[in-house]
Amino acid sequence: MGIDLALIGGTGLYRLSGLEEVVEEQVETRWGAPSDRIVVGRLGTKRVAFLARHGRQHDIAPHEVNYRANLQALQSLGASRVIGVNAVGGIRKDMGPRILVVPDQLIDYTHGRITSFGEGSGEPVRHIDFSEPYTASLRSKLLEAAAAAGIEVVDGGCYGATQGPRLETRAEIARMRRDGCDLVGMTGMPEAALARELGLEYACLALVANWAAGCGDEAEISLEEIYANLEHATARVPVLIARLLES
Repeated sequence: MGIDLALIGGTGLYRLSGLEEVVEEQVETRWGAPSDRIVVGRLGTKRVAFLARHGRQHDIAPHEVNYRANLQALQSLGASRVIGVNAVGGIRKDMGPRILVVPDQLIDYTHGRITSFGEGSGEPVRHIDFSEPYTASLRSKLLEAAAAAGIEVVDGGCYGATQGPRLETRAEIARMRRDGCDLVGMTGMPEAALARELGLEYACLALVANWAAGCGDEAEISLEEIYANLEHATARVPVLIARLLES
């Protein structure tokens, strides 16, 4: 039986509440093992797969995530639509803590990551069209589901993907703002590009955990505040996903 939707959970989202008839799948791929066992269950009448990007214990750093294995494993279970849930920092004024954003563009500042299924594998090189990094139809359905559920989200914005795991300097964020970035995160790439290589529909649901460096009033970013903001934001994710599946 296929999967109607797959979710990849980021920092603060290690399980999806509301799943019934749950089974856990240990999947191996030619690229190695994914970040954790994949949880498959029923949400309403639809089958959903959930994978914790950093592992359930949050013990995998952003630059160490096996993005290829994660996406290949989800596809092997029958997923054709994937939503990546990402904890981010807010740069633009309307993207402060606890806000949900569905970005439509991204800029990749990462380095040293494996960015293609064709890298060092003997597979053919795939020159994907990445002009629009997120699948427009899935983005639209996500936005429509949010409106139907009465959940406020910001439509559009540019996600800047940085290397991590450290947070960025004020100067780095200032540069990203000049480049046109509205959000900053550490896991948006190469996940989006790899999904495109596999032919998966892919969209990002960004949860703003904190103001990026120099964008808020705080002299220092507090981890306690980050996790409190994420707890508040992630509480809306199951409702939003359930409404998406209803449509």
